[in-house]
Amino acid sequence: MSETLTRRQLLVLITALMATGIGQSLVFAILAPLGREVDLAEVQITSIIALSALVFAIASPYWGRLSDRVGRKPVILIGLIGYTVGTLLFTSVFMAGLAGVLSGLSLYGIALITRCSQSVVMSASSPSTTAYAADSTSTSERTAAMAKLGTANSLGMILGPAVSGALATLGLLAPLYFAGALSAAAALLVWRALPSIPAPQRVSHTRPKRMRFLDPRIRRFALTAIGLFTGFSAIQQTLGFQLQDQLELTGVETAQYTGAALMVSAVFTFIVQVTAMQRLKLPPHVFVRTGLASMALGSLLIASFPNFTILAMGMALLGTGLGLSMPAITAGASIAVSPEEQGGAAGVISACPAVGFVSGPIIGGLLYPLAPFGPALFSALMFSATIAFLVGTSKR
Repeated sequence: MSETLTRRQLLVLITALMATGIGQSLVFAILAPLGREVDLAEVQITSIIALSALVFAIASPYWGRLSDRVGRKPVILIGLIGYTVGTLLFTSVFMAGLAGVLSGLSLYGIALITRCSQSVVMSASSPSTTAYAADSTSTSERTAAMAKLGTANSLGMILGPAVSGALATLGLLAPLYFAGALSAAAALLVWRALPSIPAPQRVSHTRPKRMRFLDPRIRRFALTAIGLFTGFSAIQQTLGFQLQDQLELTGVETAQYTGAALMVSAVFTFIVQVTAMQRLKLPPHVFVRTGLASMALGSLLIASFPNFTILAMGMALLGTGLGLSMPAITAGASIAVSPEEQGGAAGVISACPAVGFVSGPIIGGLLYPLAPFGPALFSALMFSATIAFLVGTSKR
């Protein structure tokens, strides 16, 4: 295994992840007001994210194992190209909804099928990118390397809402078409600029063993990531509804305010990943528990914000916690397995956020009509329960 991740390789990997991060943040900022424009109910809107996340979670480990066999670069390209095509199709469905060609259950069903189909293929990028970096770093450098990759998603979540707010003035669909074009450009960059790792360094002649979520070596990392993203997604996927109703915003204003709130969270994630995660040499469990505590406190602020300033403070705490937790979780799982299993482990950990996005948005969507503060309170309880799980299962 090579233990030198060059600056060129790192920049290409970061660009690829940043492109999909921008695209995802655009969807999160746009979908709530866009769904209401075509008369979808809150639970229908959040279920599109939830069910497509389930598909992502199922497919991601497969792509990770495939990258162990055929190489990282081809699987990264499959994911990016699939993301491009899927985004264009998903956006076109909503264009038909806005034009009155599709409506009601037909619109909902076709949008759901399109998004789930996209998720099958786009899930290839994340585990193969993570495994590529793991192939090229030593165990002592792994946490820092994963933090650097984490900055890609953070930058995407920073730039995405900014782009969303600017392009939303042209219409709610404009940001989504931009996301498709951006992922296509990222695919071209990977194809032209990312070196392929020589096969003897990473490909075994035997089929890699299937990595399971409850594999004893990575079980605590996987369950922690699922708990973290269940709580995070319950807030994220109902944030647009809460902002629109609390501040009495129009659809375009909702997209802009939601984008701004997500951007605050992403900025703090980015700051943590380029400072604390690069400089502090603390055990992973310290990072994870501190991060979860920060997210629990942020959830309580979001539960009953009187104005956007308080909401931004809560989102900042969420972003800080995410920046502390996920690089440590990813690195810990990577270190726990052998070099031949990096793709399998990366696939499982990449699927964990998607598993969280299955239940979190649905629970949030069901709680919101009952009480607007319900999703955030649920998230605070989820983060606290995850801390309790870690403490209770720690080695004595």
